[in-house]
Amino acid sequence: MARIHIALMVDELERSIADYSQRLGAEPVVVVAGRYALWRTTEVNLSVTVGSGGAGRLRHLGFEDDAAQEMAESTDVNGIVWEHFSAEQQAREIDSVYGQLGSEQL
Repeated sequence: MARIHIALMVDELERSIADYSQRLGAEPVVVVAGRYALWRTTEVNLSVTVGSGGAGRLRHLGFEDDAAQEMAESTDVNGIVWEHFSAEQQAREIDSVYGQLGSEQL
């Protein structure tokens, strides 16, 4: 199964979690207090990261794909970064950035 991945920069995590949970009809599967949240629905893999000066800014796009052999990244003709990864690879990436949270919560 493949789902589109959208990664956004936000200013306020709790407000973003409330808003996107309502919009997606689902709670996040991973939350790193004050820093990061990830939702996984049948259609979309959405992550939000708290950062300064970038609320609403697109961080990157991509595809979560069970068939992905490795975490890959490329840049399209418009300068947008695209990632290609499996859920397991994303969990390892979350672990590497935030600690042992991705594999526990996914």
